[in-house]
Amino acid sequence: MTKKGCSFNGGICHEIVEPCNGCNRKIEFSSRWYCTAYPDPSQKWKHGSCNLATHVGKGAGSETKVKVNPLKASKRSAR
Repeated sequence: MTKKGCSFNGGICHEIVEPCNGCNRKIEFSSRWYCTAYPDPSQKWKHGSCNLATHVGKGAGSETKVKVNPLKASKRSAR
């Protein structure tokens, strides 16, 4: 949604959903709130959290573990 209007689906953007409250990407247009990044916010929240949301941080379980080759690790420790 921009000041010129919506360019999605024939000019019809959908309003933000409840989980979008607190995001920096929402904008008020004609006394309604819209997302500036995605025209249909309910689809972004359908399968978990929105990847464009600025108010949602990554959880503690999202740390990636690096797979270490045991042979290379033993060679490094021998040096």
